Amino acid sequence: MTLLQGKNILLGVTGGIAAYKSAEIVRGFKKAGAQVQVVMTRNAQRFITPLTLETLSQNRVMTEMFPSSYEDEEEAGPFLRSTSTNLPEIDHIALAQRADVVLIAPATANIIGKLAHGICDDLLSTLVIATKAPVIVAPAMNCNMYEHPVVQGNLEKLKSLGVQVIEPEAGFLACQMEGKGRLPDPDVIVTFVVNFLHNRQRLLGKKVLVTAGPTREAIDPVRFISNRSSGRMGYAIAKVARQWGAEVFLVSGPTALAAPPGVHLTRVETAAEMREAVLKYFPQVDVVIKAAAVADYRVKEVKDQKIKKKDSGLVLELEETPDILEELGRIKEKQVLVGFAAETQNLLSYAEEKLRRKNLDFIVVNDVSRKDAGFEVETNAIQIVYRNGKVTDYPLMPKEKVAEVILGEILPFLADKETQNRHRGE
Repeated sequence: MTLLQGKNILLGVTGGIAAYKSAEIVRGFKKAGAQVQVVMTRNAQRFITPLTLETLSQNRVMTEMFPSSYEDEEEAGPFLRSTSTNLPEIDHIALAQRADVVLIAPATANIIGKLAHGICDDLLSTLVIATKAPVIVAPAMNCNMYEHPVVQGNLEKLKSLGVQVIEPEAGFLACQMEGKGRLPDPDVIVTFVVNFLHNRQRLLGKKVLVTAGPTREAIDPVRFISNRSSGRMGYAIAKVARQWGAEVFLVSGPTALAAPPGVHLTRVETAAEMREAVLKYFPQVDVVIKAAAVADYRVKEVKDQKIKKKDSGLVLELEETPDILEELGRIKEKQVLVGFAAETQNLLSYAEEKLRRKNLDFIVVNDVSRKDAGFEVETNAIQIVYRNGKVTDYPLMPKEKVAEVILGEILPFLADKETQNRHRGE
């Protein structure tokens, strides 16, 4: 099996009873064709010896923070062989630079806390802060420790920074308690890493533009017209697209969400500002996904002073905002263009009309009258409508899973466009 041929896996092993599983994790990576470098903390060596992991990985196990000297280049292993005949490489920098992925399994509460707060007091914690490679942690600990708010807060902090977390399993633990905190079987962990690295290649070299959230159209200095969009769907799409290797441009209306790690974020407020930002990025991108809920109308005359309440009521004269998606459909050349239709009735007929009028490749439809889908919730249930009339239904899923579905449907369109471009070149 050569699923990981040519990949450099850096495995961090920390001091928990589940450290014994690291031997099978190393074996799994080697079978998949990877080069494996193990870094052990001091406490990890109380549970499993470096010699065991050196034998299985065929590389010297690293345990100390400061540079080591080697009798020859072969002893150093491929991660640490010097590129200069005069100067040795600094261990944690060399390790950090050459890894394709850093996996910490098992990850104790201690290492999770260090990484969440940027503490670098040993080799493993230092190289994680120094690396540009993706980081994956597999927590393993007593169930009470795992459920402690501090540990959960640290895990959420790591997730917000782009760290992938392999959830522990529930079951009988070494401490004779039962609950969530057990390290998954080694083959589950190896498969997770294989899939993660595979996904990072799916949109590699592509540029993706995503719009998200609502827009706001001012009435006066304190009031505005808007809608209930939280931006979660667009942010989830941006996050997954980045995880799949794309360069991502996220144009967002006002939301309370933090930008997904590694994306280029442009914050806007009005439909006009969103149009300006989208047209700026549009010529250079391969994919556009318009998940924003742009306000359809704005006040024709915005007051420069707060409007006072009157017994006679208030009448506002509205005008249409620019239709950004329709404009993109007119001018698109190489881009895959995907729109959303948030409807409360006649979902498919409205979506099909929008699909054709705006020259989309496909449209994502969701019923926002549902309480468990659409606006202001973590889940969504969608239908995808294609230009040939095909309709695919998807069940209720977390929005990040919905994002994977949408991006997965885009891949064949990108492949077709690449084929067309090759034929033009010929």
